[in-house]
Amino acid sequence: MFGFGKKEKKDKKRTEPELDAELKAFAADYEPEELDILAVTGPVGFGGVKRGSFWQASIGLTAWMEEDSPDIHQEEIPLFTLADNSLLDFLRQRTPPDFIIKFQGRREKNGKSMLLLNLPEPGFDPDLKAILEAQKQSVTLEVDGLGLFTLNRRVRWFEAEIDWCGASVQLDFDQGEPEEMAKAQEVARTLLADAENWDRRVREYAAGELTSLANDWAEGEEELTPEDFMARMELSAIQVEPDGEFEFWFEDGEMFYGHSIHVMGNLTDGPDWAQMEG
Repeated sequence: MFGFGKKEKKDKKRTEPELDAELKAFAADYEPEELDILAVTGPVGFGGVKRGSFWQASIGLTAWMEEDSPDIHQEEIPLFTLADNSLLDFLRQRTPPDFIIKFQGRREKNGKSMLLLNLPEPGFDPDLKAILEAQKQSVTLEVDGLGLFTLNRRVRWFEAEIDWCGASVQLDFDQGEPEEMAKAQEVARTLLADAENWDRRVREYAAGELTSLANDWAEGEEELTPEDFMARMELSAIQVEPDGEFEFWFEDGEMFYGHSIHVMGNLTDGPDWAQMEG
């Protein structure tokens, strides 16, 4: 079905017949008609989620058209296939983000995704090119009291550098409906209005939860006090949500050999969860 083995005979894997069988079963939810497609990829390249012995590989499409039709479908849908390690690596190299590709595919019966049937190739259409150029344009949002935010398309959030207790940190909130973003912005304003108090509360909570763990990692070094722990935390980013929740991300000051310190909470209850991550 996929044809990858035909193009790479010298490296042909014994797993290919099994992959072909898995792919045929996976394709059961898709229409039988095979279409020649031109499509615009989104800001993120191919990724994979483990599915048994193989990867369920996918990339987002933002617009597509049948090669012999003038009709353009400007919608965000995923393009799926199953892949072994070699094929997934190949797809990542062959199909970059923000690109026009040509491939054979089948539409899902509910129309919410598409199945990749062959190796994608570079493609071109002037109307798709215009869509691609528009989607790559920088999107900014001026927020009263917070500053100028820029959309990070890869993670779909708006981000800006703000002053927090005399230090520059990143503030971000998810892209969404205007009223939801406005609620998240209000959470940020509430935190900033009492930044020194919130900074102290978040650090104290993290120190209470993680100082003992940091000392376990210290391997014979002088034992840290909670005050030492708080002083070595370096705030790098704050994330805010419409429902009043927040996340603070700190660099660890080498207490965990470069891992991050992650603290979560909400405006009503304050910080209520802390963990070393990454």
